[in-house]
Amino acid sequence: MPELAEVEKYRRLAEAAALHRPIGEVVAPDDWYLKGGLTARAVKRALKGRSFTAARRIGKQLLLDSDRDGPVLGLHFGMAGRLIVDGRAAITDLWWASNRELEKWDRFAIRFEDGGDLRMRDSRRLGGVTLDPLESKLGPDALAVTLGQLRVALGRSTAPLKARLMDQARLAGVGNLAADEALWRAGLDPRRQAGSLTDQEVRRLQRHLRQTMGDLLDRGGSHTGDLMPERAAEGACPKDGAPLVRDRVGGRTTWWCPAHQL
Repeated sequence: MPELAEVEKYRRLAEAAALHRPIGEVVAPDDWYLKGGLTARAVKRALKGRSFTAARRIGKQLLLDSDRDGPVLGLHFGMAGRLIVDGRAAITDLWWASNRELEKWDRFAIRFEDGGDLRMRDSRRLGGVTLDPLESKLGPDALAVTLGQLRVALGRSTAPLKARLMDQARLAGVGNLAADEALWRAGLDPRRQAGSLTDQEVRRLQRHLRQTMGDLLDRGGSHTGDLMPERAAEGACPKDGAPLVRDRVGGRTTWWCPAHQL
């Protein structure tokens, strides 16, 4: 599923292959996929004839700037969305999603004047497209979050720690798999109140969170964490061999080790 690591791969593909190419056509066949009141007519009028000048990412959101003071195209990939440019997919092995190459799953596309294209292919139709998304609604990016920013994100909240980490308005980019991995590495119970961490624990979490995000990106996706092979029935903690516990935290399936995550 696309989390920070996958979307960073998408960003790099867009940066390498989709910039400075005049847009000849915008294909938006699915009105439901256009968010924030956006219509197919409006997005076509806004982008046709322009070129993308930069590919940015905040958390799990891909942002494509356009030239001549044009709009920012925001792409959100949901649970199964993939980015394909000129037939090349940035990720070919999404976890818990189909990787079949079916054009009927193309929800949005940019066709360049040179004949190539950029497509959002989403088998589960849970992503979305916006123009000029409110970037201020997203918290600091988890890949580079500072200690001070993490302290602010956790605050004095009584919400479960995992839920707070996955709140994109507080901290952008932490998905379900990355949250389990980072908390397992940091030795913190995902059910704890976010505001209950000591200063030492916050420091440990910040260090492991950034390291986790970097490792998952280097390895090729959020499914490549050390905990992931055991994140299943009868799974055992890779650190101490204790049986893993499964529950729902913040509405998401969660696995953790009761022996060292305290």
